[in-house]
Order: sequence, then structure tokens, then C-alpha cells
Amino acid sequence: MSKFEPGLCTVTFRSLSADRIVELAAEAGLAAIEWAGDAHVPPGDEPLAKHVGRLSEDAGLARSYGSYVAPPTDDLAVFQRALDSAVALGASNIRIWPGTRQRDSRDYSADERRAAAAAIRDMGTEAARHGVTVSLEYHPQSLTDETDSARRLIDAIAHENVYIYWQPRPGLPLDEALAEIRQVGRHISHLHVFAWDGDRNRFLLKSASDYWRTVVAAMPASRWTGRRFAMLEFVANDDPAAFFEDAATLKQILEG
Repeated sequence: MSKFEPGLCTVTFRSLSADRIVELAAEAGLAAIEWAGDAHVPPGDEPLAKHVGRLSEDAGLARSYGSYVAPPTDDLAVFQRALDSAVALGASNIRIWPGTRQRDSRDYSADERRAAAAAIRDMGTEAARHGVTVSLEYHPQSLTDETDSARRLIDAIAHENVYIYWQPRPGLPLDEALAEIRQVGRHISHLHVFAWDGDRNRFLLKSASDYWRTVVAAMPASRWTGRRFAMLEFVANDDPAAFFEDAATLKQILEG
């Protein structure tokens, strides 16, 4: 079994302050936080990033930076602003979106796919200069919205500092989830964890504990060598009480 530590994506609690989110994560016994670039740590505000980084460090929480940089729509200069915030935050990893947001992978031409791969490759190189890894969001309406597209993209990027996340599309059957991770698992850095149905209704994670336990146990060896985090993303009714229950469930899943 690949070893993942429990974490939290701060998009889960967009309306809460950074101080309160750190308190929640620490109280829940989590190991890491992925700070949202569209909510709590906007790109370009390095003093704020440093402040949030200190809050996290004092609570013993590792950091990732969840940016919304979307190459090739966003270029290297846009990425640099997000990377500067990630470095100020003390994040070891920055998440980006592959391709134009809200666009299906099937709508891209071969030239557009090559442009996206080249842009991401350049971002991987720049991030490596600062000791930061780059991970691609694995998400509907992106170049990783379908497993074959994700695999072809990461193969085209072919950069040792660029990885992918994994999360199930809402309602994805377990057998299809296992097939996906068999194809792309060697490139996976971190996971986004939630319990949604196909209509995006949210449930307590315990309702999907067997699903996630099977996924984590089946995760193949990855070329990723750092700490790995399985990060809660959204909870039922945006409720801190549901978060605490989900965090306890997640830790049980990861402990096997």
C-alpha cells in the first residue's frame, strides 16, 4: 500500500479565515493543508502567503499551493506569480490546471495539446529551480478529464518535476477507478478525497470508506518520492462537524 498522510484542501471552507482553518486541521490531527489560490492565499500577495505559512508551520502542517493557473491559457509569467506565493507559503508542491478551464479534453487539437504540454514543461522547470513540484489537477473539463487524455498529456510533458493528482469523477464506479489508477498511478503525487454521487450530492466519507480503502490499497508504485497526502476536498453541508467525522474516517482508511 502506498503511504498517504491525511490533509485538507481549504476550498472546503472558503468562508472561513486561514486562522480558523489551521485550527480545524490541527484539531483533526491532519498532516497537511492545500491552500486555495482563489480564496485564502491569492497569487501575488507574498506577505499574506508568508503569514499563512507561519500559521501552518506553527501547527505542524505541511503545505501545498492550490493555484488556478491553467496553461496554455495562462503563460509562464502568470505561473511565476503563483509560484512566488507558493514559495512564500513554504509549499513543497503547486497544483495547476491542465488546459483551459471549463473545456473538455476532446475539444483540443493536436497542436493545442502540444502547446499545453510545452507550457507545463516550462513551468515544471521553473518550479524545480525553487524546489517546488508541479502537480496537475485531475478534473472534469480539463486535459485530465479522461484517463487516456491524462496519460497522453503526462507522457508528452515528460518532465521529472511534473506529476498528476487523482480523484474520482463524481459517481465513478470502483472498477473504473481502479482501471484509471492502473494507467496513471506511477505519476500520482497526491489525492483529493470526497464522497459525492453522480449528481454531485455530498455525503459523509464513511459512506465511501470501502471505496477509498480499496483505491488506496490498490495504488501502484509511483515515481513520486516525497511525502504524499490524501486531502479532503469538500464535506457535507460545508459543516465543520462533518469535516471532523470525515477526517477521522480518512485517518482510519489510510491506516489500513
